[in-house]
Amino acid sequence: QVQLVESGGGLVQAGGSLRLSCAASTLGFSAYAMAWFRQAPGKEREFVAGINYSGVSTRNANSVKGRFTISRDSVKKTVYLQMNSVESEDAAVYYCAAELGRLSEVHTTAGRMTYWGQGTQVTVSS
Repeated sequence: QVQLVESGGGLVQAGGSLRLSCAASTLGFSAYAMAWFRQAPGKEREFVAGINYSGVSTRNANSVKGRFTISRDSVKKTVYLQMNSVESEDAAVYYCAAELGRLSEVHTTAGRMTYWGQGTQVTVSS
């Protein structure tokens, strides 16, 4: 199985920036599409951003377009989420997820993900 470990979460001021990292424990990292989801208290888990197996295709939720950027490093076996111009609505637990398959499309449905990390908390202050 694949283990995913998130890091980089914490307290950030509104309008500031934060970078989340997700390290994978598999040598076959390039065979997985990667994605970030988030879940705030009382709300359902929602898609944030995704990237295909090769890194050439990405997709972002409308709520974060122009502010968040997802990327991956095949050597370090790590996926990143660069969060800029953070808003109070961005506060949530962020989860890293992996979907097995070298697909050209980036999927946004949580049910399609094969593995999940434990999550990292992002808190936004005014």
